[in-house]
Amino acid sequence: MTGKAVDLRPGPWRRRVLLGVWLGAAVVVCVRAGQIQGVQASAWRAIAESQHSADNEVVATRGAVLDRDGTPLAVSRERFRVSVAPNELIDVDEARRLLTETLGISAAKAAQVTSSERSWHVVPDRFPPTVREPLKGVRGIHIDRELQRYHPLGDLARGVLGAVIDDVGQGGIEQAFEDLLRGASGREVIARDNIGRPIPGERYLVDPPLTGGVVVLTLDMDMQEIARQALYEAISTTQARGGDVLVTDPQTGEILALVSIRDGQTASLSAINTPYEPGSTLKPLTVAGLLEHDLASLDDTVDVGDGTWTINRRRFTETHVTGRMSLADALRRSLNIGIAKAALPMSPGVQYENLRDFGLGAPTGIEIPGEVAGTLRRPDRWSSQSPQSLAIGYEVGVTPLQMVTAFSTIANGGLRPAPSLVLGTRDTAGVFQSIERLPAERVIGAETARELLLMLERVVESGTGTNAQVPGYRVAGKTGTAWKPRPEGGYGEGKGNIDYVASFIGMLPAQDPELVVLVVVDEPAMSTYSGGRAAAPIFAEFAQFAVRQRRIPSEVERIGLDETGRVMARTPAQVTALEAAAALAREDEAGGSDEVASALAGG
Repeated sequence: MTGKAVDLRPGPWRRRVLLGVWLGAAVVVCVRAGQIQGVQASAWRAIAESQHSADNEVVATRGAVLDRDGTPLAVSRERFRVSVAPNELIDVDEARRLLTETLGISAAKAAQVTSSERSWHVVPDRFPPTVREPLKGVRGIHIDRELQRYHPLGDLARGVLGAVIDDVGQGGIEQAFEDLLRGASGREVIARDNIGRPIPGERYLVDPPLTGGVVVLTLDMDMQEIARQALYEAISTTQARGGDVLVTDPQTGEILALVSIRDGQTASLSAINTPYEPGSTLKPLTVAGLLEHDLASLDDTVDVGDGTWTINRRRFTETHVTGRMSLADALRRSLNIGIAKAALPMSPGVQYENLRDFGLGAPTGIEIPGEVAGTLRRPDRWSSQSPQSLAIGYEVGVTPLQMVTAFSTIANGGLRPAPSLVLGTRDTAGVFQSIERLPAERVIGAETARELLLMLERVVESGTGTNAQVPGYRVAGKTGTAWKPRPEGGYGEGKGNIDYVASFIGMLPAQDPELVVLVVVDEPAMSTYSGGRAAAPIFAEFAQFAVRQRRIPSEVERIGLDETGRVMARTPAQVTALEAAAALAREDEAGGSDEVASALAGG
């Protein structure tokens, strides 16, 4: 049977539909390709590049901190961390040999870090830049650069310098000058393989880092070292809790040495952040106020009576001292009754302003963080006993920095200098910029300052500060021996557990001071608790080195000898005064208050 043939070809309409589908798909593909290659090209390119490379921040080398002579105190040194990926090693034996020879580790340690028990090992310690070349490009060994802060002189000035933690300055100069020291970070590109691992040796520096600037301090490291050594010995000898030595140039305010030790910690900054009651070292400031406001003269007499005096329910006592004497002699012998009685004409407002003018109760503005203002209450918060307490150095909290600044005012002819730890900075371009300092402020007249220097010279010649004498030099200074307030209140009087703060502030040469040195000894043993015994000898020991270091001429070099070979260092009037004062020296050694705070009895 013959049938009709069937036509299996698609009809015209079906062909048209199929063609439309293919054309539509082609259009979609073309549009998507255009979108990817045109509109989204940059985004997809970034994704592709991120899979084959990575951008890393390159930390800048931190700038150095130098002393006044250019000695490095804090620098950044380059170190490398070495890590091993055992599964990436091609020749394990060769890798072990390289690690042993290059890093100096043992064969056992090299075997451990190249074992395949773990996918990643970090070799202990950090290594110098010399290890980079031998290990560079070795597959499976990875080297990462790190910057460590290094102190070439150890902890000699650690408290002043501060520290660097997680690449950020913390405390001291490191924090104060963080923006300058840290520099500017750079950028590098690291090539990766198909599974994202860094390819050894494929690092490309795109933007080099910019090294940080330099800070130049006023500190003299030779003086700093001698000061610390002398303080260490004194703490050991007196069995003290700690102490401070602070050295300044009174004409500029530059701090040449700053050493603070508390409870064995050499990084202490108690010289700027731990107030104490100064006791008799404040008496010259009281006398300065009397002279400056024409309320008394050094020749005026004060009556110590029988060595006891009661005012506002407070009893003052002196031992082996009675009768009338000049204000100058009361200061030389550091008599609480004499100074407190002499201060009676001062109104509370004058007394307060006088101490404020010397810088007490306010921060000095030193460059490093952490300075405290101390305590100087306004007159409206005083008790009836406050004027007498303040006159002899109580009811006021001062830092060693404030006290050395106050005495620098006397040494500088009545002008209070702004203390400073920084000479200047050098920016990333190498340009040096001196630090801007506040101008010195007039506190007392030049004649008042000169009179005080002469009287304070007598303190060292024949008063309570004889242990501070320096052979060949005239020294002016003042001792201080103060009861230390206890946390629970009071001073421990009547309980047999009184603690003391012993101090001495010296200026030399007395006729034109070039150095002011403060020594504070915190809680010395009872056998050596006074400022004259615990602190003055430290000053003398340090000063004998300092005058050589600063090339300060002695009296012989400064004035010369007369025809008999005697030093022509004094006027006849000075000689007469010294001879008269010498007659009282033994009496002072046997008695006198030596500033001990018997004045607080009954207070």
